[in-house]
Amino acid sequence: MVERLSPLEASFLYLEEPATPMHVGGVLVLETPPGGLDALEALVEARLALVPRYRQRVVEVPGHLADPVWVDDREFDLAYHLRRSALPRPGTEAQLLDLVSRLASRPLDRNRPLWEAYLIDGLSGNRVAVMTKTHPALVDGLSAIDIGQVLLDVDQAAAAPEPVDWQPARAPGGTELVLQALDEYVRRPSLVVGAARAAATDLRSTAVRVGGVAGGLLRAVRSTVLPAPHSPLNAPVGRARRVVVARARIADLERVRATHGGTVNDVLLTVLTGALREWLLSRGEPVVAGTSVRALVPVALQDDEPGSGNRVTSHLVDLPVGEPNPRVRLARLGYAMRGVGVPGRSVTADGLIALTGFAPPTLHALGARAARGLSRRLFNLVITNVPGPQVPLYAAGGRMLEVFPVVPLARGQGVSIGMTSYNGSVFFGFNADRDSVGDVDVLADLIGQQVAELVETAG
Repeated sequence: MVERLSPLEASFLYLEEPATPMHVGGVLVLETPPGGLDALEALVEARLALVPRYRQRVVEVPGHLADPVWVDDREFDLAYHLRRSALPRPGTEAQLLDLVSRLASRPLDRNRPLWEAYLIDGLSGNRVAVMTKTHPALVDGLSAIDIGQVLLDVDQAAAAPEPVDWQPARAPGGTELVLQALDEYVRRPSLVVGAARAAATDLRSTAVRVGGVAGGLLRAVRSTVLPAPHSPLNAPVGRARRVVVARARIADLERVRATHGGTVNDVLLTVLTGALREWLLSRGEPVVAGTSVRALVPVALQDDEPGSGNRVTSHLVDLPVGEPNPRVRLARLGYAMRGVGVPGRSVTADGLIALTGFAPPTLHALGARAARGLSRRLFNLVITNVPGPQVPLYAAGGRMLEVFPVVPLARGQGVSIGMTSYNGSVFFGFNADRDSVGDVDVLADLIGQQVAELVETAG
């Protein structure tokens, strides 16, 4: 029996558009391993057995009688998915991000396993980079983001396992897929997603059906949440992207939190709010006392009970960009993130699941998925924050120095912001539409200024 895509996995494929590919990206900056890129390539080949889905591709059922299925790619070619590139001298960060921007703009090939990784040489300071692209349909579990995670070890001397001999299973034919779909329908009709047929031919039909699944909740959200404020962050999106990055020290953020209260996540949102305020002013946009920018903010919560796993909650938060005082901004955001603000402004993870009909596979992907499940009129941008390990990690003996997320854009969404904490720092990844928000580098450059301003308020 074939393994069918879950409704969630299939939804990521149905709702993807040419101008808004949904792959989640990541940029890992490493000290050059002792064996160079050859050692990284060998490590990927050896660890591929840990992620068997990375050798499988999606096959549609004839007539779209059911959701697609996973099948082993009998023509799997690692050289297609794992590619090498090199930066020209002097190998600056700007050159790296220009390459990442072009790579992030390209959709993945639906006829092959839905991932790519680029090993990038020539970065100054004896460094290399790994840029990964993984489709959310490929990933299972909140903590699994892409193949980059299985490459990393706590032990610098960890040896790569011997490559496992892999033999692809026989791929089912079209007739077999149809018969299996009909058999599933007879035995368990509730598990055959009728939306698959409509989604394959008409995206709007899918939206209508998803809305019907959660009609009551959808009406409730629309009746309690006002439309998002007008913002230059919302504009028609083209196919070209611009990726920029920023950094902050966790010690500075903790100092602010210890002085003023709240959480580190509250401090990060305050930093972003201040940066958005200054960015809007630099564009000549009107910013008055009541001006706000609404963000969809998924937040991961770790339960205290062993084995309870991760929980996710998402908030629609109005970022008070009209407030000039950073301490007041922090207090207002801390209040909003406690879920005791204006009723209806907070949408829980369960609410998002019911609203869209599916459950999130990863936190970064949750932001992208929710951006498509919720009306884009309800928010201006997506901000994700994934806590990472606070100890050094290594790949093929090379220490990872930095890691930047690249969160995909939804239709009409000019900027998305991903944050990942690692080894004492928080790394910001800004992914923007190159045409409508080409000055996103100004926004990223303001992060350091806003952190310094908040630290000053902490004495």
